[in-house]
Amino acid sequence: MKPSPPFADLSWSADGQPFSTQFGDVYFSRESGLEETRHVFLHHNNLPQRWAALPPGARFCICETGFGTGLNFLCGWQLWDQLAPADACLHFISTEKYPLSTNDLRRALALWPELQPWAEQLLDHYSDLAPGWQRFSLAGGRVTLTLLVGDLLDTLPQLDAVVDAWFLDGFAPAKNPDMWQPALYHEMARQSHTGTTVATFTSVGEVRRGLQAAGFTMGKVKGYGRKREMLAGVLEQPPATDWQAPWYQRPTVGERARSAVIIGAGLAGCSTAFALARRGWQVTVLERHDRPAAEASGNPQGILYTKLSPHQPPLSRFVQASYAYSLRVLNEILMQGESTWSPCGVLQLSCDEKEAARHRQLGEQGYPERFLHSVDADQASALAGFQLQRPGLFFPGAGWASPPTFCQALLQHPNIRLLTDSPVATLEREAGHWHARDDAGQTIASAAVAVVCSAADSLRFSQTQHLPLKAIRGQITHLPATDASLTLKSVLCAEGYISPAREGEHHLGASFRFDRLDTQPSTEENLSNLDILDQLSPALGEALQARQHDPAQLQARAALRCTSPDYLPLIGPVAAADAFRKDYAVLAKDASRQPETPPRWHKDLYVNTAHGSRGLVTCPLSGELIAAWADNEPLPLPRELAEAVHPNRFLLRQLVRGQA
Repeated sequence: MKPSPPFADLSWSADGQPFSTQFGDVYFSRESGLEETRHVFLHHNNLPQRWAALPPGARFCICETGFGTGLNFLCGWQLWDQLAPADACLHFISTEKYPLSTNDLRRALALWPELQPWAEQLLDHYSDLAPGWQRFSLAGGRVTLTLLVGDLLDTLPQLDAVVDAWFLDGFAPAKNPDMWQPALYHEMARQSHTGTTVATFTSVGEVRRGLQAAGFTMGKVKGYGRKREMLAGVLEQPPATDWQAPWYQRPTVGERARSAVIIGAGLAGCSTAFALARRGWQVTVLERHDRPAAEASGNPQGILYTKLSPHQPPLSRFVQASYAYSLRVLNEILMQGESTWSPCGVLQLSCDEKEAARHRQLGEQGYPERFLHSVDADQASALAGFQLQRPGLFFPGAGWASPPTFCQALLQHPNIRLLTDSPVATLEREAGHWHARDDAGQTIASAAVAVVCSAADSLRFSQTQHLPLKAIRGQITHLPATDASLTLKSVLCAEGYISPAREGEHHLGASFRFDRLDTQPSTEENLSNLDILDQLSPALGEALQARQHDPAQLQARAALRCTSPDYLPLIGPVAAADAFRKDYAVLAKDASRQPETPPRWHKDLYVNTAHGSRGLVTCPLSGELIAAWADNEPLPLPRELAEAVHPNRFLLRQLVRGQA
């Protein structure tokens, strides 16, 4: 089957207006796209009045069908800045089957100089978008944009959000009949509440009747310009919902202080702290060592590694969504440089013909060229600056970053306080707060919410000791750069990886050892890492004079990664394990049963761990996911992916398999 084109196919009129050749329709009114948006979507959702009346710290969620040029989003953001309280947060969710390329988006947004301050912020974060969910944190976290790239009848059912206003946009029903369907209207009602509003430019009777059948009270109002009528309405009563697995439902979030204590200052802990802090939370990070990123997050170079599968299993989809967000955060908070990070590109070389075929298949799936493309051995050699003997995939926007430097940058937010040399022995909840206590029982810090980000050491807490976490040793080898090796232009990876030089050293690895859990570097693993280099590029090995080094004398660093049985991280709220087994014991006899009992949660306790060797890629988005759970926001991932990384999945599997 021919893959879908990755971008919108546009033509441009003589006056610079974009036209969709895929749908044979305009993106906005030729009279005035700005005023049409304000009339149809802002004013007929009563947004000026509603936003002016918001209390401090409020949250508001808009969902739109058809992001297009981003005009509706930018107009909404402009109005939000004018009227909403300074500490309020706007969540804007938009579907888009054919996103604009970066160049086309820049050209389209240039039509509206009035919106330039907001358009430039969007363009600073925007890149050619791969399919899936794309998360953008803008205006220091005050505005969050989530783009659902794909067919909306596939993406909207996976949305977990409570929407306050709908922008029912997209090309005209006659031009885009696949979108204007009863399934869409019922999905809109499912994700709405009493009082949710909807506005749309069309007045087609079939659309009005479809929305009414879904529960919206709709009426015709005056359209914009020469358009006589349009539709606007409100949901009077949300529809009844089908059974949902209670163990994945959201814990109740009541009124509480916006304060959090985070245990662990590795990539997971620092990313979680940053996500909460930019939402206005006061965050205390506790680290048992004398500095952040002292353990597995302490390697001087980490690789933005995105091993994907053409069949899109949950791990592949989670890594793909996380990778794009990680790059956005790096671009936002960390200057590129020899010691910080470099988007030098990553060459993922094929290990054998089977993997070469998989890489070619990925290269043919319609991904944007700037996201990934397949290369033959000669093309790979030109990109690397060294002779390579294998084909593979090239990720132009990827590269390497220094995890300790990244952690330090994440912790610089003024709402974050870091306490080092602060080992936590126990977590106890008293009087509505979590208390992190030392061996003597003294409280180190307390807060309304606690997040355990302690890798495999998360098992030392009674609340999280049931999680199936495993530590795996890994060692990287430091190779002194030579004049010849400095010409390496991109990261090379296959069975392992080697990076371009950072501060006079290349970093090569990494080993996987299951038979020891110490962190003393070993000669044996230096030798195995040198074997990796021979497989990646013998020419680079010669340039580094790698085999002339005594492996026993090479500098190296060993640390313990944390992983789970299915290699996905654990991110989300923590249930009381014994109560879970009791409440859902019936599943051990009949896994098809649909119990209604809600889980008994450890209130306001979350975990973020088991990122394995992918933490540089997966941790920034994991922080967003924790913040969404804790702040009752729209989730930044499809619901099925949020469930795939949910801590309760293992309790559930143990029950069903009779292992509890």
